[in-house]
Amino acid sequence: MENNNYSASDYKNSQSARWCPGCGDHAILNVLHKAMAEIGVAPKDTAVISGIGCSSRLPYYMNTYGMHTIHGRAAAIATGVKTANPELTVWQISGDGDGLAIGGNHFIHCVRRNVDINMLILNNKIYGLTKGQYSPTSDRGTVSKSSPYGTVEDPFIPAELCFGARGNFFARSFDMALQTTQECMVAAARHKGAAVVEVLQNCVIFNDGIHSYFADKEKRADHTIHLVHGEKMLFGKDNSKGLVQDGFLLKAVTIGEDGYTIDDVLVHDAHCASNFLQQQLAMMDGHELPLALGVIRDYQAPVYNEEVWRQTSEVQAKYGFTSLRDMIMKTHETWEIK
Repeated sequence: MENNNYSASDYKNSQSARWCPGCGDHAILNVLHKAMAEIGVAPKDTAVISGIGCSSRLPYYMNTYGMHTIHGRAAAIATGVKTANPELTVWQISGDGDGLAIGGNHFIHCVRRNVDINMLILNNKIYGLTKGQYSPTSDRGTVSKSSPYGTVEDPFIPAELCFGARGNFFARSFDMALQTTQECMVAAARHKGAAVVEVLQNCVIFNDGIHSYFADKEKRADHTIHLVHGEKMLFGKDNSKGLVQDGFLLKAVTIGEDGYTIDDVLVHDAHCASNFLQQQLAMMDGHELPLALGVIRDYQAPVYNEEVWRQTSEVQAKYGFTSLRDMIMKTHETWEIK
């Protein structure tokens, strides 16, 4: 049950976070504590599941149920936790390597099934825990421990994977945008179904400044756009720029120039059943078009764990099953070996 009397400290335990000084994970952890307090689900009704990696240490610093599981299997185990006990609010914490490399198959199927868990993908575009190998989200040409002459691969884009797996919720923020990150986490928790939140995070040791092209304060206004459902898609200093329709694509314009007015600027619809425009917004990268932050898609659809329990109840009522053994014996799908 939700309770508005919780504070961030109720979700924080006595352990000191063991991440490098300056790591973006510190900020994300603190925001998660605040988001949980805002949501108001009791710590005893909350579970935090992680895989392997720097970000996957996060459950150690939570005053909730938690499991630090094996590499790439956080989504699978979180699915089991939520399906077995749907009353729990379940958070999955993965890095770009853990969540999208060895865990990529589990990620897309959890999204496809629409399991009611909140999936945080902390994306620093590098393997940090194992000391600086390139990851599935590293940009083409990235020089790393495992690609000393630059990668010759194109990266996964988490948003594209989410939409390709028929995802119904996708939001994005970055580690220094504390208020936006909290907004995304709260919206994810209030969404029924698989909710993916990508948090772009800085690794000060092995990939420092990877997000500086949009995250630096002097660049942020012109290289990012904060999307809010029902509001105009405005960005830039003094909101002087906006996104307009250009055929089937999007275009960034300056209001008052080339005949464009505020009336031409699109209004964000996060709840639209069609993801056509939402996917275009999510794919903007901060170069030619501003990087989209905030809740990009939030559409309600049937939820896996609810459907499992609904079907189970219907079958039990129809056939009178009370246990797995009972079900096996009553279906007569058995035989004897003599």
